[in-house]
Amino acid sequence: MFLLDSTSAMISKNKILIFGLFVSTSFSQEVKWMSVGDLHNWYSAAGCEIETGRTGQVSDQQDGLRYPAFYRVQDNQAAKGLWLGATNFYDPVVNKDYEYKVIHAGPRHLDIENETMPVDMTMDGKYDHPNVFVDGDPATNLQYLDDVDNVDPSLPSDRRINNIVQTSIGVQMKRTIYAFSHPEHQNYHIQEYVFTNNGCFDADCNTSYEQTLEGFQVYLQYRYAISREGMVYDGNWLPQSAAWGHNTMNDVIGEHPDAPSINDQFYDNGEIMRALFSWQGYHSDASFDNLGGPNAPGDGHLGAAQFVGVVTLHADTSPTDNTDNINQPSTTWFITSDDPTTSGNDQYNEVKSTNEYTNYMTVGHPEESQAEIVGTGNANQFNDPRTGSNPGGTSQGIGFGPYTLAPGDSIRIVVAEGAAGLNREMCYVVGQNWKNEAHNDNLPESSSLHAHMMNNYHRTTNDNNLYKNSWVFTGVDSIIKTFKTAKQNFDLMESGQSLPQPPQPPSIFNVTSGGDRIIIDWTNEPESGPGFAGYNLYRLKFKPDTTLFAYNVNQGELDPLDETIATIWELAPGQNTYEDLTAERGFDYYYFLEAFDNGTNDDIVLNSSKFYTITNKAAALKRPPGESFKDIRVVPNPFHISARDLQYGVSAPDRLMFLNIPPVCTIRIFTERGDLVDTIEHTDGSGDEAWNSITSSRQIIVSGLYIAHFDMPDGDAIRKFTVVR
Repeated sequence: MFLLDSTSAMISKNKILIFGLFVSTSFSQEVKWMSVGDLHNWYSAAGCEIETGRTGQVSDQQDGLRYPAFYRVQDNQAAKGLWLGATNFYDPVVNKDYEYKVIHAGPRHLDIENETMPVDMTMDGKYDHPNVFVDGDPATNLQYLDDVDNVDPSLPSDRRINNIVQTSIGVQMKRTIYAFSHPEHQNYHIQEYVFTNNGCFDADCNTSYEQTLEGFQVYLQYRYAISREGMVYDGNWLPQSAAWGHNTMNDVIGEHPDAPSINDQFYDNGEIMRALFSWQGYHSDASFDNLGGPNAPGDGHLGAAQFVGVVTLHADTSPTDNTDNINQPSTTWFITSDDPTTSGNDQYNEVKSTNEYTNYMTVGHPEESQAEIVGTGNANQFNDPRTGSNPGGTSQGIGFGPYTLAPGDSIRIVVAEGAAGLNREMCYVVGQNWKNEAHNDNLPESSSLHAHMMNNYHRTTNDNNLYKNSWVFTGVDSIIKTFKTAKQNFDLMESGQSLPQPPQPPSIFNVTSGGDRIIIDWTNEPESGPGFAGYNLYRLKFKPDTTLFAYNVNQGELDPLDETIATIWELAPGQNTYEDLTAERGFDYYYFLEAFDNGTNDDIVLNSSKFYTITNKAAALKRPPGESFKDIRVVPNPFHISARDLQYGVSAPDRLMFLNIPPVCTIRIFTERGDLVDTIEHTDGSGDEAWNSITSSRQIIVSGLYIAHFDMPDGDAIRKFTVVR
């Protein structure tokens, strides 16, 4: 319980003690990432991840909640909001009574000096991320995505963020976030909120006042925009406004525990699940059936088949009764994302605060969710019955309360946010079968919830769309399974236990390019864990998210692993180095290592997360220097744009290689008429130098005949090559 000292105990409405001078202090919005499992997300020290809050860039409207994080641009998060409200509130900062007081972090507003003030943010790790090197240079995204402050081997999770925020409603929020690398628990994060009436009104508690908080309400907003991959700033095959969630569908289950509906799902013990989930709905500007986000202009693969959402794991009944209240959340009403109420928020605006509290934070449950109202219609054309418009799409809103908090009282709320859906392989199989109408009606096994989704949200169209959408909607079964898995893990943590742990990764993972081989070596820490059984070493050609499979459109099935694209070597315990003798000159290669056990630690084989060791810098095979000037070659010659992906692959479509060159030389590239295009200083001692057809003024070269002049200590040489664009 928060206690004032004897001097400050005399504070009243008319006498406010200020400890020193109240100074507006500027806090930076510190950000930390959870990035060790298959769900990556950033978290703000201000307690909420607001719209474009990390970069400030409009192109990052979708930023965070990346799933599956192994692949690029899988962001599903557009904005979040955290509002705290109370009734009959006295504000000592302005010496004023408020019938309704509301403070805000997001979805657009953030005031970290006067409203939600960061106090502390740290991250604990069961172990730190490995040091990963390629040719002596740091080569892991975790260098900047995994900022571990403390190592604690006793953690129940791989990572834990500890975030303390003081709010101007006299409540301290402690937010604790857990992330896991266990293969069956890596697609959700558990988020625990503890709200304490500590009577402080700034980060340093220079202004304090004791009062009982009446009608204390916690209100969370989730604006999802499903998968960045096909959106305007990236793949650009889905309608523009989908990038800010204009066509997002939002459903809620378990709103009424005493009167469950047909789509409510139960925990294994019969307890009703309280959850919300979202997916990409129909958009009027799409010229094709856009459920699942198929790349209709391209290969057809599904680029937005994710289902994302939040499940309530626990909500205190009261400050004195810490049992879970299954009637919380008390509010599950959706909110239009560009509603004026979501911007221009002002904690001292009485009219706006009254509207926020009474019409949003405590409004209860709608008769139908937004998804139920939309049905098989276009989600982007949905009009909120309360506002009559929907310019930016629809967000989920959930409220907990009202609570009465005496000075020192706390309430605890725990949720898990997760993502699920078809795996990457099935996104390609289903999408390409859909595009090529080669599906043969092979539909997935149905569940009651899956049937509910098809009956209520699938348009009666041709069999081709029926096939695709039936597979897409298996994603809702997957997100429900994710919620159940999170609940099981939470219950385990509540009992003081933790999940079986995968082997830890090595502390050092090192990749060295060579003249006739690429050498990979690592330290042996994983071998000290129980049941350790070996390593899987992966090599990916072209880029770090190279697809680990190939799909045969004609046969409608996955082909065996193409080892020229992705290679897996299984290595025995005690083997801590490997020489890759199969790499080819001119190509980019990336590597990662997974340590695995023998299955005795759990019902399945557990492996360390690939994200610990995956390299973000290419390794390359470089041959020794040539023996004479006549050995020098330019490859390919001619360079033809029609074959660019077949030459050095998708990671280097414009690459030319100068081969068998001396260990040290200057390469000058001229046009046919003698204009200098670029100068390259070759100094690494090998016989290879790559050039990506970029001039010194950062322009791609045009078609024509070019001359490469090799200036060497003991002479010079000239080679001509042709470019066809």
